[in-house]
Amino acid sequence: MALSAVLLPWVSAMAAMCLALGLVWGFFFTPDDFRQGATVKIIYLHVPAALMAVNAWLMMLVTSLIWIIRRHHVSALAAKAAAPVGLVFTMIALFTGAVWGQPMWGTWWAWEPRLTAFLILFLFYLGYMALWNAIDLPDSAADLTSVLCLVGSVFALISRYALIFWNQGLHQGATLSLDAEQNIADVYWYPLIICIAGFGFLFLALVLYRTRTEIQARRLKALIARDRAV
Repeated sequence: MALSAVLLPWVSAMAAMCLALGLVWGFFFTPDDFRQGATVKIIYLHVPAALMAVNAWLMMLVTSLIWIIRRHHVSALAAKAAAPVGLVFTMIALFTGAVWGQPMWGTWWAWEPRLTAFLILFLFYLGYMALWNAIDLPDSAADLTSVLCLVGSVFALISRYALIFWNQGLHQGATLSLDAEQNIADVYWYPLIICIAGFGFLFLALVLYRTRTEIQARRLKALIARDRAV
């Protein structure tokens, strides 16, 4: 709690600055693409949201493993706190992907590998949150949701690397790559990197805030139970 109290204002400020700079730069000061027109600017929301949707689940996987191995309660609460944030990022990615896909593909949705895996990941987020709410005993809920997180991690990885696993589908190749020939033009690349940083800081700030809330709620329940026992 002491560490998050120090970090939260700084992380929140970094998120606000990066998002403001990246989105304003990307949407208002970059040219239209010669093929996609103004639609290309959706990448400043779609790519960071999709990246953080997958990474949020992978963060939940790490904290769930810590819970299973070490029985560290804060790790379980951090995973619980990250789930709604990851769910919202997944919804943003699916929505902006549909908005981009309609003029590019002529359809709002296509059952191709990456989109299907991403939809399944969205359903896993919903199931994870529902399972936490369905079980009254916190430790039992943490155990079962950790197992669910392990299973869902398969689809998180598939949604990220589907284009490598299957050399087919409508979805375009990676926007960012270690191969310089595969990257987008620098005029789009720089604001996109800033947007990704902004989404990363935003995710960290929201998870810190929600984890603090979960810890305080756990403490409050313990105090109420103690008072009732007395």
